[in-house]
Amino acid sequence: MKSVDLQVLDAARRWAAEGRRYALVTVAHTWGSAPRPAGSWLVVRDDGMTVGSVSGGCVEDDIIDRMRESRLGERWPFSLDYGVTQDEAARFGLPCGGALQLVVEPQPDAAQLDELAQSLARGELTLREVDLASGVTALRAAQRGDALGWDGQQLRIIHGPQWRLFIVGAGQISYYLAQIAQALDYDITICEPRNEYGAEWRVPGTKLVSTMPDDAFLAMNADSRCAVVALTHDPKLDDMLLLEALRSPAFYVGAVGSRLNDSKRRERLAQHFDFSAEDLARLHGPIGLPIGSHTPPEIAVAIVAEMTAVRHGAPIALRQALL
Repeated sequence: MKSVDLQVLDAARRWAAEGRRYALVTVAHTWGSAPRPAGSWLVVRDDGMTVGSVSGGCVEDDIIDRMRESRLGERWPFSLDYGVTQDEAARFGLPCGGALQLVVEPQPDAAQLDELAQSLARGELTLREVDLASGVTALRAAQRGDALGWDGQQLRIIHGPQWRLFIVGAGQISYYLAQIAQALDYDITICEPRNEYGAEWRVPGTKLVSTMPDDAFLAMNADSRCAVVALTHDPKLDDMLLLEALRSPAFYVGAVGSRLNDSKRRERLAQHFDFSAEDLARLHGPIGLPIGSHTPPEIAVAIVAEMTAVRHGAPIALRQALL
């Protein structure tokens, strides 16, 4: 499954190649309880066809009407507000008085969108700037610390490579975990050097590799958009992965096992491989949020829930309150 951003980008490029008129819409800022976060994308075609979303639906309906009636501008990008008043929030289906500010690009630079697609295909983190005052859009390589920003005149959007999930072990938990993670836009790699497990792997859209976990992980060139999960219950395989993953920029590293097994694993890593307490603090184990899960699909849900909390920087206190 492609990420939502890539689906929007693909549609915009395809419509541009077909000579269709279209507009690109980005959520620049939200207030209160808005349905979609800042940075969300929507592309709308002259006949009202859309890909992506910026709300729960009513805002999209209004944008479609504006597009069909040629009320989305001619060329210059501009901002568009929804839900500023309670009446507007009710009219456009924004919950709890939420409001959002959109940036509309009536005629995006097709060549620049092609360039963005190429940089994403190369796995590059890219910053796109839209300046309402000058009407100019620009692309450049994103730097460490760059973030989405909006000051009322200039929109800065970070576009990065797809989030990735590296799983060791092709068992039942992995089967469900891969499918749930795909729905959350992860690109999935399964590492299974054991032929008796790998031969039966059947999850379309995932990549199966049979090399040893440490070699396969290093070949992945992990970055901060990678999650790593060890699910074999075999220390010889899981530990091989953890030796590399805990020293990588991966945002999440977890391993399956009971509390006793997790304690023994941490002892091994500390005593034999010189991992510090800070290194081991990055390891999530026993893996997953404690939601009372027992079956493979329940454990997969718990793992994805924990990955999501870490990915979005949810405080520990908040995560505990959700249990």
